[in-house]
Amino acid sequence: MSNFKAIVLNKTGDQFTREVKSIDKSFLIHGDVLVKVDYSDFNYKDGMILKNGGSLVKDYPHIPGIDFAGTVEESKSEKFKAGDKVILTGWRVGEIYYGGYSQYAKVDANFLVKAPKDISTKHAMAIGTAGFTALLCSFAVQARETILLGEKVNDVLVTGATGGVGSVAVMILSKMGYKVHALTGKKDKTDFLKKLGASAVIDRSELEGETRPLDKGLWDCAVDTVGGKVLAKALTHTKPNGIVAACGLTNSFKLETTVMPFIIRGVKLWGINSVDTPMKRREFIWSQAASLIDMNKLDEITQVWSMAKLISSYDKILKGEVAGRVVIDVNQ
Repeated sequence: MSNFKAIVLNKTGDQFTREVKSIDKSFLIHGDVLVKVDYSDFNYKDGMILKNGGSLVKDYPHIPGIDFAGTVEESKSEKFKAGDKVILTGWRVGEIYYGGYSQYAKVDANFLVKAPKDISTKHAMAIGTAGFTALLCSFAVQARETILLGEKVNDVLVTGATGGVGSVAVMILSKMGYKVHALTGKKDKTDFLKKLGASAVIDRSELEGETRPLDKGLWDCAVDTVGGKVLAKALTHTKPNGIVAACGLTNSFKLETTVMPFIIRGVKLWGINSVDTPMKRREFIWSQAASLIDMNKLDEITQVWSMAKLISSYDKILKGEVAGRVVIDVNQ
């Protein structure tokens, strides 16, 4: 392997830089499996890291990118061999370990999942952490019918519905047979959301008002991607024995609510952590992805950027200007 391209972050005093650089194999100091990366993707956390490290990166220079998919080139682990197609999401890769905005990545074998044969590496990154999180949330909603042996789920609220997690959650939940109520502040995205499977589109302002201990029950379950007042309001509008899967905090990390939804209606707040998901569950989730996500629809909501474009456009996701998914072609 000769030199290869990667985005390298550096910080000296108050000066923070990001650039595509040519580096060699000796730069990759972590892990026991070397992967030739086909694609990475672009998540909100990536935007935070590209801006200024996001208080997540402690050591520099650093290669960001919390996800990648590609082909094993070298392995010191018995779990993988050269030629294996693999996926990585989470495990703080791109934060404390070098990440996927690179043509090569070297990581711990315990972080990798073998790619299902029915998912290409490009589609794996169109799904990425956002889609993986959406799948975890959707199975949490479905748990009311399965694990908890409760009543059938009919109506499900999805907040932040045009974002990476929200847009894929709309697709999955509609495929599961639920009526999806998509919440968004983007009035021009109604058709976009209905094409993904939303039965109704709700203006975000309806869930930003004053929160009462309990409001009229409107939805059986909810997937919340934003946190804060929106999550508090969603809890008060959830019907008895509903599940609210919470996975985001772009609105706020604070939750100002009461115990009323929990002890009067039996509502369950189900926290979703996609970073440290156990391997057995990861393998199950990825095995289900192709049957629950319409890859043609996914293609329609996915943009492909180069690493150079990512550097010039990373702030768009922080401003809420990215709808759907962005795949990074590290070989462009």
